[in-house]
Amino acid sequence: MIVELRQYTLHLGRRDELVELFEREFVAPQREVGMPVLGTFRQPSAPDRFVWLRAFPDLASRTGSLAAFYEGPVWTAHRDAANVTMVDSDDVLLLRSVHGGVPARRSTPGPVRVSVHYFDGPADELAPLSWDPWVLATHPGPNGYPRLPVREGENVLVAVSLDPSVPPVPDAWTARATRDPEHLVLEPTTTSSLG
Repeated sequence: MIVELRQYTLHLGRRDELVELFEREFVAPQREVGMPVLGTFRQPSAPDRFVWLRAFPDLASRTGSLAAFYEGPVWTAHRDAANVTMVDSDDVLLLRSVHGGVPARRSTPGPVRVSVHYFDGPADELAPLSWDPWVLATHPGPNGYPRLPVREGENVLVAVSLDPSVPPVPDAWTARATRDPEHLVLEPTTTSSLG
């Protein structure tokens, strides 16, 4: 599975506007072209942030799905309304699943913790086999849809956990990390599958 972790910086006071538009207009059409939205989140500690995850079966299908959506009628009709809320939408990590899978939806929504850990090279082997969080690693493949930039030249492991009280940081990650990790405690939006 290929996953994009997308972190948007928005104009202050515009987040709820984007969330409402996103949930009403963009979730179902993306799923229909083969890229389901796994989770949409507010970051309570940063009122100008909107974070979301979407998936693709593989790298080859990603390009076609992105073209179908961003060159299609839904995005064309609503892109101006979405773009006016955003300061930056280019903070995107292209990832692949290396351990576990998408956590099952809880009966009662709760916070989700996403931790991004940085390394000086691929670190897939550091994902423990007996560990609860879903772990994703940088995808080495090219970005087949350059109209939507992704961060390149970085090696990360990302842990997604439904238990935000325990930071998912194995000792091996700390020992090999090249900088402090980012820990995002996120609040799922109304239609978020994760959380």
